[in-house]
Parts: sequence; structure tokens; C-alpha cells
Amino acid sequence: MTIAIIGAAGMLGRKLAARLVAARWDDHLLLLDVVAPSAPAGFAGTADCRAADLALPGTAEALVAARPGIIFHLAAIVSAEAEVDFDKGYRINLDGTRALFEAIRVAHLADGYCPRVVFTSSCAVFGAPLPDPVPQHFHLTPLTSYGTQKAICELLLADYARRGFFDGVGLRLPTICIRPGAPNRAASGFFSSILREPLIGREAILPVRDSLRHWHASPRAAVGFLLHAARLDTAPLGAQRNLTLPGLSATVADQIEALRRVAGDAAVALIRRAPDPAIDAIVSGWAAGFDASEALALGFAADASFDAIIAAHIEDELDGRIGPR
Repeated sequence: MTIAIIGAAGMLGRKLAARLVAARWDDHLLLLDVVAPSAPAGFAGTADCRAADLALPGTAEALVAARPGIIFHLAAIVSAEAEVDFDKGYRINLDGTRALFEAIRVAHLADGYCPRVVFTSSCAVFGAPLPDPVPQHFHLTPLTSYGTQKAICELLLADYARRGFFDGVGLRLPTICIRPGAPNRAASGFFSSILREPLIGREAILPVRDSLRHWHASPRAAVGFLLHAARLDTAPLGAQRNLTLPGLSATVADQIEALRRVAGDAAVALIRRAPDPAIDAIVSGWAAGFDASEALALGFAADASFDAIIAAHIEDELDGRIGPR
């Protein structure tokens, strides 16, 4: 069987491919992104690595022609960029997804093709005012273009799955923290940078208040969510194909204190406060916590603590040591 990863050059795509190798997946990978992805190290099977834009005509059809049994659709532009560039956000986050779903539908009508589609959504599909915690089936009222694009895709996924064109699961990922690499344009990027940068001796900018509470999951947990969704029995989901995933609810102050426990006062001193009303306005519309009991009952598992999230980052990204690079 072929497994396809759309967004394979991104952080989650790379980590997902590496986890498949660790799990001894040795058949065929189809890796697609707007920049050329690389086959994971140690992969014993065959890898078809493609640089292509899912929103362009013909890209989705070419991917579906390989008849992958599982399709992980991770590709998107991030929240702040989607807010700044309206056209780009809708083209990539919505049009590309619709093109994929339509290509699968056409193939299904031709020969019965029906893959498992795992789609990464976001808790940004919800918007204030919100109860605490937000119930699993709370109405979708996004307050950003990014959240709106993800909400539309959730509805499409549920409808295409209801019609039997594919077996779909939408995952409302918590904010991924700690993201490795350089800071990106996501409105939520500071949640990672205030931990990631001080751990390597660099200054980090904090644009929001310490009391802001948010919902988090580590990259390890996120990859675990994806793999679990790929083999999940979807019958109990019925028509409700989009799940709010378990996470860790923590304030910025909680994050900073976890950093202090792990790396000391010197690391915390590298956080510089520079309030940004635009970023604060975006993230203040996001929920602080969710009722993820349905996902937990289905076997999805969250991180235990922010200390554990930081420890995993040090092990996975920093070769087990902190300090300047």
C-alpha cells in the first residue's frame, strides 16, 4: 500500500515520515509539498518525492492516480499569513483541499477507490465568546480567515465521507509546541519561541500577556495523533468526522515556570516582553481549553506536562543538551 503525505517537507510531515520508518513501514511513500521533500533516512521502501502545488490543476489528480490507501493532508499556510494574505490563504487552505477531495471523488466513481484521509484542522475553527471548556460539538464560529478556511474544509470532509467517497478523519490539533526550527509567521509562534530560543541561549519575544491561557500538544503527541487516526475504527464517529484532540491547557506564565525548572533563571531572562495588539487580538479569540473526552475514549493521548514537552524537545532537537549553539 502507498501512504501519501501532503505537506511532507513541513515539520509534522518530516516527523510523520520518520515515525513511519521507525515503525518499519517499508512499502511505498508518496511525499508532496511545494518544495521538494526528502525521503526519510533509513527508509527501506520506495519514495516518490514530488514538488508540486496542490491548488494547481492536475496536482491532486496526479497524486490520486497512485491510489494511496492512506492520505495525510497536512499542507496549509499558517494563521497570521492567512490573515495578511486573504487570496493566498483561501487558495492554499481551501482550494487545494477541495481539489484533493474532488480528485478522490472522481476516482471513487470510476473504480470504487476509497482511501483513509487524515486532515489536520485546528482549534481556530472556534471563536469567542466560548465556554470553558469548549464541548466537542460546539458550533463553529471562527474569527480569523485561517479558522474559517479550516472550518469549511471540516464540513467538506464530513460531507464527502458521509457520501462514501473516502473514509475521512479531521483532527483539530492543539497549537504545536515546541516547534523546532526558525520562527514562522503563525500568530501562535511565540508559544514555541519563548521556550525554543532561550534553550539555545537566544532572546525570544513575548507579544502577549503572561496570563493568556492556551491549548498545546508537542510534535511527538501530534504525530501520535496522526498515526492513531490512520488506523482508527471510524464507525463510532458516524457523521461527526472532526475531532477535538486532547491537549495541555497552560498559561504563558506556566510555560515560563516550566522553562525555569528545566533551564534556570538565565534562560527565562532571555524572554523580552514586546506587546503586539494584533497578535494578542488573534490569540485572545482562541479557546483556553476543550472537552476532548470523545477523542480520549477513542485512544488519542495528550502530553503529561509542559516539563515533559520541554524535555522531549531537548531530546529530539537539541541532542539532549541546552545552551548556545
